[in-house]
Amino acid sequence: MKLMRVGPLGQEKPAILDKDGKIRDLSGHVADIGGEAISPEGLAKIAALDLSTLPELPESRIGACVAGTGKFICIGLNFSDHAAETGATVPPEPVIFMKATSAICGPNDDVRIPRGSEKTDWEVELGVVIGKTAKYVSEAEAMEYVAGYCVSHDVSERAFQSERAGQWTKGKSCDTFGPIGPWLVTKDEIADPQNLKMWLSVNGETMQNGSSKTMVYGVAHVVSYLSQFMSLHPGDVISTGTPPGVGLGMKPQRFLKVGDVVELGIEGLGTQKQTFIADV
Repeated sequence: MKLMRVGPLGQEKPAILDKDGKIRDLSGHVADIGGEAISPEGLAKIAALDLSTLPELPESRIGACVAGTGKFICIGLNFSDHAAETGATVPPEPVIFMKATSAICGPNDDVRIPRGSEKTDWEVELGVVIGKTAKYVSEAEAMEYVAGYCVSHDVSERAFQSERAGQWTKGKSCDTFGPIGPWLVTKDEIADPQNLKMWLSVNGETMQNGSSKTMVYGVAHVVSYLSQFMSLHPGDVISTGTPPGVGLGMKPQRFLKVGDVVELGIEGLGTQKQTFIADV
């Protein structure tokens, strides 16, 4: 299933994309795409619906694909080829950092370059959406706790992230730095999350053209690993790292400026398109 949320910011309706590409209204059956609705039981109830009987929604703004996200967790340097381009060594364990949930926005919303930014960068990432509470789970059972996947754009301000004192979080958490969607694609539709094509372009020029197969720590490992340190709850999003081709790794380095248009996508998970504007 391809679940989504459509409508003006703060007024999004839960919806599902049918086999003909029509957006169908789920608001008569679930409160939102999140919480109980994305549990195994909740997803089974949605799957049992006759979509042809649901009202069709007009084309509208697409919101973030999941509501009520309590944690937005990112994994750093998790692609071997990306680590190489940045001059970093592959870490012996997953590198964990947090992205503020206030950064979350829709997949096609404008992204605001923050005041004082010099090095706003792009990163296409595979997002993993948790469907039921996971604590101390093994790698063998980890996928039971995954509701599905989405495109995640881990927009980053490199100067804030690495050239100023402290941790990475402030370079990752600026408003609109976390577009997710367009869809939450349930895991049954993705045969192998470790073999998905990933791409990103800036103003029509391809920058990233990689695959989740070069991920160092795969989805099951990451979910299990995180659950040893914190409970994962329904609606939590894990952004699992980026393939090579980021601006930081270029020679000379290249960063985003006002007016740039970024398009990105992952095989089977849809595409995003954002215009970068100045923050006010």
